[in-house]
Amino acid sequence: MQHSTPPPAPTFREALGFWLRLGFIGFGGPAGQIAILHDFLVEKKRWISNSKFLHALNYCMLLPGPEAQQLATYTGWMLHGVRGGLAAGILFVIPSAIILWGLSVLYVTYGHVPAVQAAFEFLKPAVVAIVVGAIIKIGKKSLKTPLHYAVALAAFLAIYFLNVPFPAIIIGAILVGVAVSFKPSKSLRLKRFSTESIAAEKESAYLINQNTIVAGGSWSVGRFARQIGVAVLLWALPLSLLAAFAPNFDFWKKLSLFFTKAAFVTFGGAYAVLPYVAQVSVEQFAWLSRPEMLDGLALGETTPGPLIIVLAFVGFMAGHNTFGGSLAAASMGLAVTVWYTFLPSFLFVFAGAPLIERTHANPTVKLILQYVTAAVAGVILSLCLYLGQAVIAPVPPDIQWFSLSWVVMSLVALQYFKINLLAWIGVSVALGLGWYFLFLTI
Repeated sequence: MQHSTPPPAPTFREALGFWLRLGFIGFGGPAGQIAILHDFLVEKKRWISNSKFLHALNYCMLLPGPEAQQLATYTGWMLHGVRGGLAAGILFVIPSAIILWGLSVLYVTYGHVPAVQAAFEFLKPAVVAIVVGAIIKIGKKSLKTPLHYAVALAAFLAIYFLNVPFPAIIIGAILVGVAVSFKPSKSLRLKRFSTESIAAEKESAYLINQNTIVAGGSWSVGRFARQIGVAVLLWALPLSLLAAFAPNFDFWKKLSLFFTKAAFVTFGGAYAVLPYVAQVSVEQFAWLSRPEMLDGLALGETTPGPLIIVLAFVGFMAGHNTFGGSLAAASMGLAVTVWYTFLPSFLFVFAGAPLIERTHANPTVKLILQYVTAAVAGVILSLCLYLGQAVIAPVPPDIQWFSLSWVVMSLVALQYFKINLLAWIGVSVALGLGWYFLFLTI
């Protein structure tokens, strides 16, 4: 049915109901969450036009941090200003953080129960297959030229064998993209001056469209400075309270600074930053073991919300292991990690959205982003090998043939038969429990 007039503006309470529901149904990773946002905001409610939605998405993809959560924040801001953006962004995270906290408590309390271990024997290989699937998906979209493949290979070798920091790899990819952009090919020059042959969209049928001037969308130096000041205050306040009241402040300072840094280098989403987090938190800080890191990724895959919430498990285990198994310290570690992981995302959106509203797609930026994405593909390959070794060959050269078989079966199920990711996770857990009760308790 064609519409010619826009729908009435939603009340804040009406939008709040959707943001809360999204926090509990946002399974399927960024792609699934963005699809849910598009289906509701563009197709069903017509609150935001397709062109406006894609314009916001393109720039959220350029930012460090979880793009789906930032897109929710951005669209919430377009609808109801800062309070709308806060509601959308916070409710996107809080349900998954609470669920993961509960799962983490169960993990450290009952994780060594044989039935739970049996479930993880099936779940861990499935998670490795999920990461392989992410490589395939990103590779198909980003590796289009020999130079793209070269950048991906260089990124893999740098992080896997040379332990080059993830931010340095991203900077290197950006430099390659900048160098290439100075000598664009003839086809690229033609693309820059061509227009896409897309059917004209009836923008007037949407509440917020490409002709809409969003309330509060003007950018000013004064407002930008205030936003920076508020963000710095919100960053410093928890750290000050920890310095005043928490034991072992050196640990809390290290935790806060590390996840603040991680928040600023998470280009490419959770799969890209996890190798960096694992490299530092496992190998350097020894906050948790490699098998525990894999268990955390498995738990993160079972929750709604952004996959980067896995970092909250790292913070939980860091507090738990540093303070002798204290659940209070572990819970505080999770809360601190969530705070410092997601706080920068709100600053990026609120400070940048007014500028983004006045910009258009820049072909040079898109070209540079292609090389960043290629590097991300190589980094994710390192994550796959890192986790795969822990599952398939924890004590090289001995191979766990059952785990390898389940990785292959999971990959076929997810990639060839297109079985729903969450459903396959449920199948893996159920088979693990069934195996335990049918064969291991006899």
